[in-house]
Amino acid sequence: MKQVRPKKNLGQHFLTDLSIARRIADTVDAYPEIPVLEVGPGMGVMTQFLVEKPRPFKVVEIDRESVAYLKATLFKAPPSPIIEGDFLRMDLHEVFGGRPFVLTGNYPYDISSQIFFKMLDNKDLIPCCTGMIQHEVAVRMASEPGNKQYGILSVLIQAWYNVEYLFTVEPSVFNPPPKVQSAVIRMTRNDVTDLGCNEQLFKRVVKTVFNQRRKMLRVSLRQMIKADDGVQSEAKEKLFQHAFMTLRPEQLTISQFAELTNLVEEALSAQND
Repeated sequence: MKQVRPKKNLGQHFLTDLSIARRIADTVDAYPEIPVLEVGPGMGVMTQFLVEKPRPFKVVEIDRESVAYLKATLFKAPPSPIIEGDFLRMDLHEVFGGRPFVLTGNYPYDISSQIFFKMLDNKDLIPCCTGMIQHEVAVRMASEPGNKQYGILSVLIQAWYNVEYLFTVEPSVFNPPPKVQSAVIRMTRNDVTDLGCNEQLFKRVVKTVFNQRRKMLRVSLRQMIKADDGVQSEAKEKLFQHAFMTLRPEQLTISQFAELTNLVEEALSAQND
């Protein structure tokens, strides 16, 4: 059967180096007892090593040509482990009957952040996520406070997961070669079960301040709370006089973002009274 044609609209860059494919597949062994879901298997270069592992395994693929190729090569005999569809639209509780699973894949660069936001929405179902993404995104995800790469993804993911930058992958091992380097990462759930603040507001605060990351918090937070609207409150004063207000977002730790969220919530409540 002829090989699958990489499609630009799907962000497909097929890995051709088998040794790297095996290394990525082995990253799921951090959780050896639970099922694995691979996103975007393509022609199955990584899949062939994942299916060797003695555990339940499925793949989700949106490209019909890739699905046909996998059925004609790796998965000739039923039952097929292929889920034909869009990972971003799936109900992940249905994949393994509500059982937790490891998420892995050679993720399309243009939707990798969306994939990880979906992971966060299903964090109690996904104790481990591994795979290959754009190098720049991997660096951001693993960055610590005080680093210029530290941003929205860093905070939202590290609030719930420990992030490991495992290794870099050069463009030459792909067809077609991407214009950037790639990297393999692994995220494993930490011990946090409660941030100690309103989780939805936490996300909103983080996104608001990092969207103006060069400005002090007292400036960026004016999008959410009007300090000079004529409505005075002890909570608003407590917020805008806090030591955080002279900092920029990359200087705050996750626990400080949780503290900031509580201050913002108090000020919002006072503003709406």
